[in-house]
Amino acid sequence: MARTLRQHDARTGLLLLTPTLVIVLAVVLVPLAWSVLIAFQRVRLIDVGRAGLFDELTSDNFARVLGSDVLWRSLRTTVAYTAGSTVLAIALGLVAALALRRPFPGRSFVRAAMLIPYVAPVVAVTFVWRVLLNPEFGIVNDWGRRLFGWDDPIAFLSQARGEVTLFGLDVPVPTALLTVIAFEGWRYFPFAFLFLLARLSALPGDVEEAATVDGATPAQRFRHIVLPQLMPVIAVLVVLRTIWTFNEFDDVFLLTGGAAGTEVVSVRVYELLTVQRNVGAAAAQSVLLAAVLVVLLGAYLWLLRRREGVRS
Repeated sequence: MARTLRQHDARTGLLLLTPTLVIVLAVVLVPLAWSVLIAFQRVRLIDVGRAGLFDELTSDNFARVLGSDVLWRSLRTTVAYTAGSTVLAIALGLVAALALRRPFPGRSFVRAAMLIPYVAPVVAVTFVWRVLLNPEFGIVNDWGRRLFGWDDPIAFLSQARGEVTLFGLDVPVPTALLTVIAFEGWRYFPFAFLFLLARLSALPGDVEEAATVDGATPAQRFRHIVLPQLMPVIAVLVVLRTIWTFNEFDDVFLLTGGAAGTEVVSVRVYELLTVQRNVGAAAAQSVLLAAVLVVLLGAYLWLLRRREGVRS
């Protein structure tokens, strides 16, 4: 009787999961398998509807993609963009969480305002940034000329290289890439802010109070008491933000279109598909990008398993 009940529960659970499994199969697995298959075919955009499943399988697309200097240049740009954006977003989130940790009048309003960059439509915020940074009528260049004495306006989103004078030396800087990194850090720091603020709210206050009584400075309390307890959350944020930023497309495309040294891998895939009309090469580069993301996802799952092992 017990076995029959278990079998009935198992069938019921499988029946309830069937719609979700069908949706995942139709929306995720089938397109993914088709993309992998197209990556091994010579398919142009105009021939997609007439392409067969196993017509002329070849590895030329992967050879072309891997042998292209554009891929490795875009990959280096993606790594720099991902690393800079991730570090900046988490650093800003940590500063904001520490600033709003203690109660003060209006704290709830300030906390809610912190979420505006994250919840605002990406089209709207990129448009605002493009207007603010416009070299002709943007307010940033206007303030720069008035307050900092800029001789010429800076084309933040269309200038690939600029120069900054440090100690009498002209140091080249990737202007557009740094601007896109700044935008990404500003847009996604509320995500890190929420995680870190939740962890800070759960920290016991008696340890910090004891350290204060013993004469520890705020910097010492942060370094030796607060930061070690935040490191597991920061590690998870690093992995998550790395995965998501590595696959980012809309922010870069809406700001610069991939020009001025900001062509990340996802924008390169888009150009292969829409400009060169080479579906096979775009699919091959997408498969390589997916392989990198799978490695990052594996690192995230390993980190979660390690945290669970430490807790147990």
